[in-house]
This record gives sequence, structure tokens and C-alpha cells, in this order.
Amino acid sequence: MSKVFIGDKEYFPGIGAIPYEGPKSDNPLAFKYYDPGKKVAGKAMKDHLRFAVAYWHSFCGDGTDQFGAATQNQGWKQAAGPMEVAEQKLDAAFEFFTKLGVGYYCFHDRDIAPEGASPAESEKNLMAIVAKAKQRQKATGVKLLWGTANLFSNPRFMNGAATNPDFSVVAQAAAQVKAAIDATIELGGQGYTFWGGREGYMSLLNTDLKREKEHLARFLSMARDYARSRGFKGVFYIEPKPMEPSKHQYDFDVETVAGFLRHYGLDKDFRMNIEANHAELAGHDFQHELETAAAMGLFGSVDANRGDPRNGWDTDQFPMSYYETTLAMLTILKIGGFSTGGLNFDAHIRRNSVAASDLFEAHIGGMDAFAVGLEAASRIIADGKLAAFVKERYASFDKGKGALYSKGKLGFADLAALAKDYGAVGIQSGRQERLENLINQYLLGL
Repeated sequence: MSKVFIGDKEYFPGIGAIPYEGPKSDNPLAFKYYDPGKKVAGKAMKDHLRFAVAYWHSFCGDGTDQFGAATQNQGWKQAAGPMEVAEQKLDAAFEFFTKLGVGYYCFHDRDIAPEGASPAESEKNLMAIVAKAKQRQKATGVKLLWGTANLFSNPRFMNGAATNPDFSVVAQAAAQVKAAIDATIELGGQGYTFWGGREGYMSLLNTDLKREKEHLARFLSMARDYARSRGFKGVFYIEPKPMEPSKHQYDFDVETVAGFLRHYGLDKDFRMNIEANHAELAGHDFQHELETAAAMGLFGSVDANRGDPRNGWDTDQFPMSYYETTLAMLTILKIGGFSTGGLNFDAHIRRNSVAASDLFEAHIGGMDAFAVGLEAASRIIADGKLAAFVKERYASFDKGKGALYSKGKLGFADLAALAKDYGAVGIQSGRQERLENLINQYLLGL
């Protein structure tokens, strides 16, 4: 990556490129554990982790919530017109990316460019900013991890986008996704994400659920075919979330999305973009969703954040639990790591975090947390004790009749005939407590 990018104005004065200073540093604007070039299992940390910044939270959010007005005074929102604001925001974003030292970013179309008075004007606005973003990417080496379209904020999408009962709205959604795909391709995006915040229902009394799911599948198929016809070689992601803003979303969790993709023949092109906070809302651990996607061959990318277990909503806090990042990276490393995906910080600073440095410190903490998780997970895999225990636990399926069963070469009657007596069958310890202690040892580097 090149030196720090500064546009016509410096938006984060007094903050330079964030250095790695090690765990003994007391500098809040320095990495303690994330050392980008450090080799872990033969690959640099930055290449393992593929960090990305979420444009929407970091440069569009201003502390506004349903109970109060903006609290964060952003210097890139001072221009007279919306396109000028978009250009200032772009400069602020690339300044932040290069000072933080991340290699990627992600955006919704409406994050980077304002909506116009018509689909044509909206697309014109988008492509004008895309041209400027492309220049900044070339100047800095920062890349687009994935793009997407905001199909949930405008009131026209209150009843859904691809699943809307009004065909004219579906057409509007298609125009917006088409433009967002074109923008992603123009910027060399490695993926394109669909998150269906309004693709669900508030009440079944007014919903034709079967028809809406069929329409969603058709929309996704058409978007895929369009992107491929334009030469897009990247991966399409579905981001599961059970609810909020809808009462029920059709992309509830990984298992639900997997069934949907396979039912409609979309599983060859689509993978999962898994968010930790969404897993929690679905009643799952983050690791559960990662393991489920990995087991099905549908893992793709990660929205790195956390929720508050005492709240029932999407708080989108920065990930700070070393234990959780260790388990996450253990799953990711076991399947060979990221290919086109990465760790996108879909997280925002708190409403009362109003210092200019807060955005940096939040990302630094999240990046350090995943660096710790990466190293601990690498130690777990290299040592082999955990894998050996799991292998031994299922050893009865690796030989004799058990192996025949696993390979589908044993009839059901033959299987039943093998049950001679009860005896001590099945009485073996799962050793959960020992394994949890073992994880803590690896986490502490012991």
C-alpha cells in the first residue's frame, strides 16, 4: 500500500499512519498485536485477515438514532450540495483507509453517492463518484472487497424490494442493483452482497410467502446472470439475518439460506457473508454460523462485529473478545482461509464517542482482536491436540462396519442387526471442560 492519501483537505489532522508498536505500548493509536507483515503459518497477517472498512457506518453514520439527533460532527458533510458531500466523504474515507492501513473497503451504492430524482440520475451520480473512487484506488492500492445496493432505506422499499407485492417496485430495485453491479465491476470488486433487510414480512395475514420467495429467487438469478454477462468473475454473497427491520427475514440464518439456495439452484454461485451480531439475533453463536457454512461448502466472507447479549437488537459493536475471534479464526483457517472474502468491520462507534480518534481506536481494537485470534488458532492447528481428540472421538466410523456405514455401503437392516446388547455403548466423555481449558492455554500462548 502507498503512503497516506490526503485530498483537498485533511479530515483527521494530528493522526498519522497507525504503527505496530507491540503489546507493551500504551499508545492508543498503535497496534498491539496486529503486525501486517508478520508471518503466521507461512502467510502475512494482512493476507490472512483481509481487513475492510464499512463505508456506511464509518462515513455515513453520525450518531443519529430514533431517540435523538446527530452527535458526531463530520467534517466531510460541510459542502453545499450532495455530490460535493459525496466527494468530500470519499476523500475522508481514503484518508482513513490509508492511515489505518487496511487493504479493502465495502459500500452500498447510496453510501458513496446520493439518490437522484430518477433511476437515470441516481446511476449518473453513482458512476461519477465511482470514477473518482477508481482514481483513489489506483493511487493508494486500496481495493473494493464487495459492493451492494441499499434496498431498504427508501420508503418505496417498505414492503420489500425483490419481494415487494408491487411489480413497479421490483423494477426499481432491479435498476438499482444493475447500477450497483456495474459500479462493483468498474471498481474491480471481488464480490457482490445481497442483504435483504426488507425481504421478509411484518405479518403473514397480508403475505403470499411462497410467491415472495419465488420472486426473490428469480431476482437473484437474473442479477447473477446479468453480472456474469458483464464479465463479473467474483462471488455473490447472501448475508443472513433473522429480523430487524422486518419481523421475519427470509435469509434467517445460514441453514435457512442454504436450503433456499439449494432449492432454487443458486448454491453454485452464492456464498455466505456471515455477521457475528446477526448470528446472535438468530440464537446462534458466531462460530456455529461459520461452522455451518463451512460444512456446507458455502462460507464466503465475514462482517466482523459483536452484539450486546443483554439487548435484542443489532448493536453492531466492534469485536473485542479474543476468545470469540480465536474460535472464528479456527474455523476459517481449517477450511483454508479467505479466498475472495475478508473481515469487514460492519460496526460503528457509540453515539457518545465523538472524538476524532474514536473511529481509529475502535478499528485498531478490532484488528488487534482478530490478530490475537489468528495466532491462537494457528497454534491450535499446529499443535494438533484438538483435531486429534475430535478424530479419535469419531474413530469408530473410520474402520470396519462404521466405515461401511459412512460410505453408504451398509443397509439399514444390517445396521440394526449389529446392535447386540446395550452394555457400555455410548458412554464416553465429551471432555468439553478439558478442551475449553486447552483453548484458554492456546489463547494465552502457553
